[in-house]
Amino acid sequence: MKDRTFKAVPAGSITVNSARKQVLLDFQKTAAIRFRSLDLLNLSFVHRSASNEFPQKVNNERLEFLGDAILGACTATLLYEKLTEQPEGELAKIKSVVVSEDTLAGIARELQIDTLLILGKGEELSGGRTKKAILADALEALIGAYYLDSGYKAVFEFISKYIEVEIERVVTNQHHRDYKTLLQEKSQHLFRTYPIYTLLKRTGPDHERMFWVEVNVNGVTYGPGIGKNKKEAEQAAARIAYTAITDPSKG
Repeated sequence: MKDRTFKAVPAGSITVNSARKQVLLDFQKTAAIRFRSLDLLNLSFVHRSASNEFPQKVNNERLEFLGDAILGACTATLLYEKLTEQPEGELAKIKSVVVSEDTLAGIARELQIDTLLILGKGEELSGGRTKKAILADALEALIGAYYLDSGYKAVFEFISKYIEVEIERVVTNQHHRDYKTLLQEKSQHLFRTYPIYTLLKRTGPDHERMFWVEVNVNGVTYGPGIGKNKKEAEQAAARIAYTAITDPSKG
Protein backbone atom coordinates (compact mmCIF):
# COMPACT_ATOMS: atom_id res chain seq x y z
CA MET A 1 0.00 0.00 0.00
CA LYS A 2 1.30 3.41 -0.91
CA ASP A 3 2.21 5.37 2.19
CA ARG A 4 0.39 8.67 2.54
CA THR A 5 1.09 11.40 5.05
CA PHE A 6 -1.62 14.02 5.24
CA LYS A 7 -0.77 17.57 6.12
CA ALA A 8 -2.08 18.75 9.45
CA VAL A 9 -4.79 21.42 9.29
CA PRO A 10 -3.49 24.91 10.00
CA ALA A 11 -5.20 26.88 12.74
CA GLY A 12 -7.56 29.60 11.58
CA SER A 13 -10.37 27.87 9.71
CA ILE A 14 -12.49 24.75 9.54
CA THR A 15 -13.77 25.55 6.07
CA VAL A 16 -13.25 22.93 3.38
CA ASN A 17 -11.14 25.00 1.03
CA SER A 18 -9.40 23.55 -2.02
CA ALA A 19 -6.33 22.38 -0.09
CA ARG A 20 -8.42 20.78 2.66
CA LYS A 21 -10.69 19.19 0.04
CA GLN A 22 -7.73 17.38 -1.51
CA VAL A 23 -6.61 16.14 1.91
CA LEU A 24 -10.08 14.74 2.57
CA LEU A 25 -10.25 13.12 -0.86
CA ASP A 26 -6.88 11.46 -0.28
CA PHE A 27 -8.06 10.24 3.11
CA GLN A 28 -11.14 8.65 1.55
CA LYS A 29 -9.01 6.74 -0.93
CA THR A 30 -6.79 5.35 1.81
CA ALA A 31 -9.74 4.50 4.08
CA ALA A 32 -11.71 3.06 1.14
CA ILE A 33 -14.81 5.09 1.97
CA ARG A 34 -16.74 7.71 0.04
CA PHE A 35 -18.61 10.67 1.52
CA ARG A 36 -21.25 12.63 -0.32
CA SER A 37 -20.68 15.56 2.05
CA LEU A 38 -17.09 16.62 2.64
CA ASP A 39 -18.34 19.14 5.19
CA LEU A 40 -19.72 16.29 7.30
CA LEU A 41 -16.48 14.33 6.95
CA ASN A 42 -14.49 17.40 7.92
CA LEU A 43 -16.67 18.02 10.99
CA SER A 44 -15.81 14.58 12.35
CA PHE A 45 -12.22 15.78 12.84
CA VAL A 46 -13.02 19.04 14.68
CA HIS A 47 -12.10 18.66 18.35
CA ARG A 48 -14.00 20.68 20.95
CA SER A 49 -10.82 22.62 21.78
CA ALA A 50 -11.16 24.34 18.39
CA SER A 51 -14.82 25.31 18.88
CA ASN A 52 -14.23 28.73 20.38
CA GLU A 53 -11.45 29.67 17.97
CA PHE A 54 -13.66 29.71 14.88
CA PRO A 55 -16.89 31.57 14.03
CA GLN A 56 -18.79 28.32 13.43
CA LYS A 57 -18.34 27.13 17.06
CA VAL A 58 -18.98 23.50 16.14
CA ASN A 59 -17.19 20.28 17.04
CA ASN A 60 -17.40 16.52 16.58
CA GLU A 61 -18.93 15.60 19.97
CA ARG A 62 -22.47 14.97 18.68
CA LEU A 63 -21.08 12.80 15.88
CA GLU A 64 -18.96 10.97 18.44
CA PHE A 65 -22.07 10.24 20.52
CA LEU A 66 -23.82 8.78 17.48
CA GLY A 67 -20.75 6.90 16.28
CA ASP A 68 -20.24 5.26 19.67
CA ALA A 69 -23.75 3.77 19.45
CA ILE A 70 -23.30 2.66 15.82
CA LEU A 71 -19.92 1.09 16.59
CA GLY A 72 -21.40 -0.78 19.54
CA ALA A 73 -24.27 -2.14 17.46
CA CYS A 74 -22.01 -3.24 14.60
CA THR A 75 -19.50 -4.86 16.94
CA ALA A 76 -22.24 -6.70 18.84
CA THR A 77 -23.63 -7.98 15.52
CA LEU A 78 -20.21 -9.24 14.41
CA LEU A 79 -19.62 -10.98 17.73
CA TYR A 80 -23.09 -12.56 17.72
CA GLU A 81 -22.64 -13.88 14.18
CA LYS A 82 -19.03 -15.06 14.45
CA LEU A 83 -18.76 -16.44 17.98
CA THR A 84 -21.82 -18.65 18.03
CA GLU A 85 -20.55 -20.81 20.91
CA GLN A 86 -19.78 -17.97 23.30
CA PRO A 87 -22.23 -17.01 26.08
CA GLU A 88 -23.39 -13.44 26.64
CA GLY A 89 -20.84 -12.78 29.38
CA GLU A 90 -17.89 -13.71 27.18
CA LEU A 91 -19.24 -11.68 24.26
CA ALA A 92 -19.51 -8.65 26.54
CA LYS A 93 -15.90 -9.06 27.73
CA ILE A 94 -14.60 -9.35 24.18
CA LYS A 95 -16.65 -6.35 23.06
CA SER A 96 -15.25 -4.19 25.87
CA VAL A 97 -11.72 -4.84 24.61
CA VAL A 98 -12.55 -4.50 20.92
CA VAL A 99 -14.14 -1.05 21.35
CA SER A 100 -11.70 0.14 24.04
CA GLU A 101 -9.88 3.44 23.80
CA ASP A 102 -6.57 1.69 23.12
CA THR A 103 -8.00 -0.31 20.23
CA LEU A 104 -9.84 2.60 18.64
CA ALA A 105 -6.83 4.90 18.97
CA GLY A 106 -4.73 2.29 17.19
CA ILE A 107 -7.19 2.12 14.30
CA ALA A 108 -7.27 5.92 14.16
CA ARG A 109 -3.48 6.04 13.85
CA GLU A 110 -3.60 3.39 11.11
CA LEU A 111 -5.99 5.66 9.21
CA GLN A 112 -3.74 8.67 9.94
CA ILE A 113 -6.59 10.51 11.61
CA ASP A 114 -4.03 12.20 13.86
CA THR A 115 -2.89 14.29 10.89
CA LEU A 116 -6.45 15.30 10.03
CA LEU A 117 -7.52 16.60 13.43
CA ILE A 118 -8.49 20.26 13.82
CA LEU A 119 -7.39 21.27 17.31
CA GLY A 120 -7.35 24.44 19.36
CA LYS A 121 -3.98 26.09 19.86
CA GLY A 122 -3.65 24.92 23.46
CA GLU A 123 -4.50 21.32 22.63
CA GLU A 124 -2.13 21.39 19.68
CA LEU A 125 0.74 22.58 21.85
CA SER A 126 0.02 19.96 24.52
CA GLY A 127 0.34 17.08 22.04
CA GLY A 128 -3.34 16.52 21.35
CA ARG A 129 -2.66 14.64 18.13
CA THR A 130 -1.07 11.82 20.11
CA LYS A 131 -3.70 11.52 22.85
CA LYS A 132 -5.57 8.22 22.75
CA ALA A 133 -8.86 9.69 23.94
CA ILE A 134 -8.91 12.34 21.20
CA LEU A 135 -8.01 9.80 18.51
CA ALA A 136 -10.61 7.28 19.68
CA ASP A 137 -13.28 9.98 19.86
CA ALA A 138 -12.45 11.18 16.36
CA LEU A 139 -12.80 7.65 14.98
CA GLU A 140 -16.22 7.35 16.61
CA ALA A 141 -17.16 10.74 15.15
CA LEU A 142 -16.05 9.55 11.72
CA ILE A 143 -18.28 6.49 12.11
CA GLY A 144 -21.21 8.68 13.11
CA ALA A 145 -20.63 10.98 10.15
CA TYR A 146 -20.34 8.08 7.72
CA TYR A 147 -23.58 6.60 9.03
CA LEU A 148 -25.42 9.88 8.45
CA ASP A 149 -23.85 10.33 5.04
CA SER A 150 -24.06 6.84 3.56
CA GLY A 151 -26.23 4.65 5.78
CA TYR A 152 -25.89 1.59 7.97
CA LYS A 153 -24.75 -0.88 5.30
CA ALA A 154 -21.79 1.26 4.26
CA VAL A 155 -20.69 1.99 7.81
CA PHE A 156 -21.08 -1.66 8.82
CA GLU A 157 -18.72 -2.68 6.01
CA PHE A 158 -16.22 -0.03 7.07
CA ILE A 159 -16.34 -1.05 10.74
CA SER A 160 -16.14 -4.77 9.91
CA LYS A 161 -12.88 -4.31 8.02
CA TYR A 162 -11.13 -3.14 11.18
CA ILE A 163 -13.13 -4.71 14.01
CA GLU A 164 -13.04 -8.28 12.67
CA VAL A 165 -9.25 -8.16 12.94
CA GLU A 166 -9.48 -6.92 16.52
CA ILE A 167 -11.96 -9.65 17.44
CA GLU A 168 -9.55 -12.26 16.12
CA ARG A 169 -6.73 -10.77 18.17
CA VAL A 170 -8.80 -10.96 21.34
CA VAL A 171 -9.94 -14.52 20.68
CA THR A 172 -6.35 -15.64 20.04
CA ASN A 173 -5.06 -13.62 23.01
CA GLN A 174 -2.89 -11.34 20.86
CA HIS A 175 -4.53 -8.06 21.87
CA HIS A 176 -3.48 -5.37 24.28
CA ARG A 177 -4.42 -6.65 27.74
CA ASP A 178 -5.67 -4.53 30.63
CA TYR A 179 -3.23 -5.82 33.23
CA LYS A 180 -4.52 -3.52 35.98
CA THR A 181 -7.94 -5.14 35.78
CA LEU A 182 -6.46 -8.63 35.47
CA LEU A 183 -4.21 -8.05 38.47
CA GLN A 184 -7.03 -6.67 40.57
CA GLU A 185 -9.22 -9.68 39.80
CA LYS A 186 -6.37 -12.10 40.54
CA SER A 187 -5.46 -10.29 43.76
CA GLN A 188 -9.04 -10.36 45.01
CA HIS A 189 -9.41 -14.03 44.11
CA LEU A 190 -6.16 -15.22 45.66
CA PHE A 191 -5.55 -12.81 48.53
CA ARG A 192 -8.81 -10.88 49.03
CA THR A 193 -6.84 -7.65 48.75
CA TYR A 194 -6.39 -4.86 46.21
CA PRO A 195 -3.10 -3.90 44.50
CA ILE A 196 -1.52 -0.70 45.81
CA TYR A 197 0.36 1.48 43.28
CA THR A 198 3.11 3.90 44.27
CA LEU A 199 4.62 6.56 42.02
CA LEU A 200 8.37 6.36 42.61
CA LYS A 201 9.63 9.21 40.43
CA ARG A 202 9.29 11.25 37.27
CA THR A 203 12.25 11.75 34.96
CA GLY A 204 13.01 13.80 31.87
CA PRO A 205 11.78 17.16 30.52
CA ASP A 206 8.05 17.87 30.16
CA HIS A 207 7.85 16.75 26.52
CA GLU A 208 9.74 13.49 27.20
CA ARG A 209 8.70 12.75 30.78
CA MET A 210 8.84 9.17 32.05
CA PHE A 211 7.00 7.81 35.08
CA TRP A 212 8.19 4.99 37.38
CA VAL A 213 5.59 3.05 39.36
CA GLU A 214 5.71 -0.01 41.59
CA VAL A 215 2.79 -2.12 42.81
CA ASN A 216 2.34 -4.00 46.05
CA VAL A 217 0.22 -7.16 46.07
CA ASN A 218 -0.35 -8.96 49.37
CA GLY A 219 2.82 -7.51 50.87
CA VAL A 220 5.06 -8.21 47.85
CA THR A 221 6.34 -5.34 45.70
CA TYR A 222 6.71 -5.65 41.92
CA GLY A 223 8.22 -3.34 39.33
CA PRO A 224 9.04 -0.70 38.62
CA GLY A 225 6.87 -0.23 35.58
CA ILE A 226 7.89 2.62 33.29
CA GLY A 227 5.67 4.66 30.97
CA LYS A 228 5.15 8.02 29.29
CA ASN A 229 2.40 8.78 31.79
CA LYS A 230 1.23 7.44 35.14
CA LYS A 231 -1.42 5.23 33.57
CA GLU A 232 1.08 3.52 31.26
CA ALA A 233 3.54 3.03 34.12
CA GLU A 234 0.83 1.46 36.29
CA GLN A 235 -0.09 -0.90 33.45
CA ALA A 236 3.56 -1.88 33.08
CA ALA A 237 3.90 -2.55 36.81
CA ALA A 238 0.65 -4.54 36.80
CA ARG A 239 1.91 -6.65 33.91
CA ILE A 240 5.08 -7.49 35.85
CA ALA A 241 3.10 -8.44 38.95
CA TYR A 242 0.42 -10.40 37.09
CA THR A 243 3.02 -12.38 35.15
CA ALA A 244 4.97 -13.17 38.33
CA ILE A 245 1.85 -14.30 40.20
CA THR A 246 0.34 -16.40 37.40
CA ASP A 247 3.60 -17.82 36.07
CA PRO A 248 6.35 -17.72 38.75
CA SER A 249 8.90 -19.15 36.27
CA LYS A 250 8.75 -15.83 34.40
CA GLY A 251 8.85 -13.64 37.49
